[in-house]
Amino acid sequence: MMQPQLEFAFEIRVDIAPHLPIGRGPDENLSFTPVTGGTVAGPLLSGKVLPGGGDWAVERSGTAQLEARYLLEAQDGVVIDILNRGYYRATADVMARVESGENVPEEEYYFRTAPVFQTDAPQHRWLAEHQFLGLARDEDGQVCVRVFVVR
Repeated sequence: MMQPQLEFAFEIRVDIAPHLPIGRGPDENLSFTPVTGGTVAGPLLSGKVLPGGGDWAVERSGTAQLEARYLLEAQDGVVIDILNRGYYRATADVMARVESGENVPEEEYYFRTAPVFQTDAPQHRWLAEHQFLGLARDEDGQVCVRVFVVR
């Protein structure tokens, strides 16, 4: 049986503003984290994160279900839409350390995503034609996502 192969494509480093609690009910919390900019760097894509968009999170029973939507601008000026869904789970101790600004090793919490890209630019069309896996972490006040293409 064929096993998937992962190829490192690039890292997205997203600058964020403080999250905004929205609330929802006794068993879940809804919040929004605005995206304010950032960078994209790697062997298959480089550019920047455009300000705007953000990450909606619904936390239930200690696991946050994430849905982030924002735009990337490749070095050649092409704008690429990204919808990045995933999960974040950490112990209360690890969460407190992350929120205090500590760079907690990513092995101490679960932060995984599945980014989907949209573009019609021929040179970047491969982004809209492949499945991706993101390994994410909080680092230096940014959300950093190492993006791997599934081959």
